[in-house]
Amino acid sequence: MSLVDSVTKALVPIHREGWPFIAIAFTATIVVGWFVDPLFWIGLALTGWVAYFFRDPPRVTPVREGLVVSPADGVVSHCGLARPPKELELGQEPMMRVSIFMNVFNCHVNRAPMHGRITRVAYRAGKFLNAELDKASEDNERNGLVIENEKATIGVVQIAGLVARRIVCFVREGETLTAGERFGLIRFGSRLDVYFPEGTQPKVALGQTMIAGETVLADLRETQVNAQPLTRVS
Repeated sequence: MSLVDSVTKALVPIHREGWPFIAIAFTATIVVGWFVDPLFWIGLALTGWVAYFFRDPPRVTPVREGLVVSPADGVVSHCGLARPPKELELGQEPMMRVSIFMNVFNCHVNRAPMHGRITRVAYRAGKFLNAELDKASEDNERNGLVIENEKATIGVVQIAGLVARRIVCFVREGETLTAGERFGLIRFGSRLDVYFPEGTQPKVALGQTMIAGETVLADLRETQVNAQPLTRVS
């Protein structure tokens, strides 16, 4: 293997959504650095951070039937029963919800948690509260997807945060996704909520680190048996 091949394979791909921001940051660095030399190096570091933020590393998704994988990198910030957003039309009864908070250092490319057909895409304008707060699920700007296959129906909600002000969704109603396939991203810190069918027992814990497209959130073939009562989140 040549040195060029080694370096190429070591580099993490950048998502196409990031290139305009990288170009803007680099151009600003050149312009400002022309007049104030120390600012050039600061700008170069910021440009590097922007490139790092939009990284899009390959992931290996488990393909066993019934598995639901994490749609985002980050940590589990909430895990319990909660009512799904009305616009998803998943009913009024509380569903098992797992929330994943992404800080500004996480990879922000979002991946499909399971294979299936997108039966609904619903955007709702809202506030820009800290995405770690539980009420962000109800008050913040968000974009929701309902994914359905022969086994189950789940909801996935992209939620804007205090810094994140731009939700990007690449898919439309009627399209079919495979588990781990990229479906969107949120710029600069945010959160994703996943709503599971009744009886689902999550396989994750609060504070656990998630890897999009790889970490298993739940196995839909298993039902909640002899589980301890869960606290509802209103």
